Amino acid sequence: MRELQAETPGGAGGSRHRAAAAGPRAAGPAEAEPTAAAPQRQETDEAPFIPNGDRPTPVDGLYLHLPFCFHKCHYCDFFSVVAPPSELASAQRRFTDALRAELDAAAGAWAGAGVPLRPRTAFAGGGTPTLLAAEHWRALLGDLRRRGVLDACVEFTAEANPETVTPAVLAALRGGGVDRLSIGAQSFDRGSLAALERWHAPESVGRAVELARAAGFDNVSLDLIWAIPGQTLAMLDADLDRLLGLEPEHLSAYGLTFEPQTPLAARLRVGKVAEVEEDLQRAMYARVMERLDAAGYEQYELSNWARRGARDLRCKHNLHYWRNASWLGLGPAAASHLDGLRFRNRPNLPAYEAALLGGGPPPRVDVERLPAARRLGERLMLGLRLAEGVNAASLEAELPAGDPRRDHLQDCRRLGLLEAAAGRLRLTHAGRFVADGVLVRLL
Repeated sequence: MRELQAETPGGAGGSRHRAAAAGPRAAGPAEAEPTAAAPQRQETDEAPFIPNGDRPTPVDGLYLHLPFCFHKCHYCDFFSVVAPPSELASAQRRFTDALRAELDAAAGAWAGAGVPLRPRTAFAGGGTPTLLAAEHWRALLGDLRRRGVLDACVEFTAEANPETVTPAVLAALRGGGVDRLSIGAQSFDRGSLAALERWHAPESVGRAVELARAAGFDNVSLDLIWAIPGQTLAMLDADLDRLLGLEPEHLSAYGLTFEPQTPLAARLRVGKVAEVEEDLQRAMYARVMERLDAAGYEQYELSNWARRGARDLRCKHNLHYWRNASWLGLGPAAASHLDGLRFRNRPNLPAYEAALLGGGPPPRVDVERLPAARRLGERLMLGLRLAEGVNAASLEAELPAGDPRRDHLQDCRRLGLLEAAAGRLRLTHAGRFVADGVLVRLL
């Protein structure tokens, strides 16, 4: 059921299982095959902090990429670094100094251009942000406060691995302005966790939630992965039972994707693991939607649910990605999108640190300015992931006559995969099961 597995955008330069992520953690939609209209790409070590020169863009979201992990999970394709325990303290100190230098330079550049860096949301992903020592979190968050970067921030999320959640780190996060925690549960079954090479004990998820509540977090999100090799529908139900029993405010539930450059994909290629067959994947997604709806959660995006009630508990930061707003990424591999201009920091920690600690800008790659047709396609592709869909009148006005995407959208409506309601175009329930097939042709 590959159509289901387009992932959330996030901040680290690819599609995100935890977004978008980023996110973010990934920074934008997956790349399409090159066409005549494809944007021009370039690599440069000299990109300025405001790549669109004298026309700086107000930033809606700020993404921070913290690359350290104590173990590389076999399904994860995000940039991360596993430092030997004896070197971790010094490695974290050097990285934090570099990240603070990048933040200081970026905030100064934005302010100097007359557009202070005042994002509405912030998101710390990785890597494992909760592996960063509390002292470094206090320094980083203190800089954000002193620079005024958090003055307009209404949501600040940090990702957490259950095994690295400690009272000291949580106190530093909450005291520094982080008000939302996203905990990677992934599964409560030891066999499923082993299949993912995920190193945490199932019971540590509940412990992490308890610690988060004790630290003052009243907005906790939990991640779940389904369609794990060897998983059955009964195993998924057991995972959902445990997940819902923790009463999170928000849930992200993703079908497992075998990203090409990961160890898990290599095991798939040589027959050491097998994908869950498609009919079972479809049944699993249907079960997730049914169970979460019955438990009082509203599905607002293909893989994301927020508890119904007076508070809007949707991830506001990830909404920036799906609505194709502007965001700035700091840290190695962090990606940015500023009003049609995309770029990312090179995914190389020594190069990143050398550049920033040497007083220069971070080395940048994949700098591209998107043409109008591509920008429209991305707005459609991302916006239709949301339950709210896209504005039908705006779509009609912006999509040129004779554009083949008009025929595709009409075909999808005829097949019952898209519907028009209340002035919006959106996926139907049936369309959610084949979302990639609907959305990929909109680029």
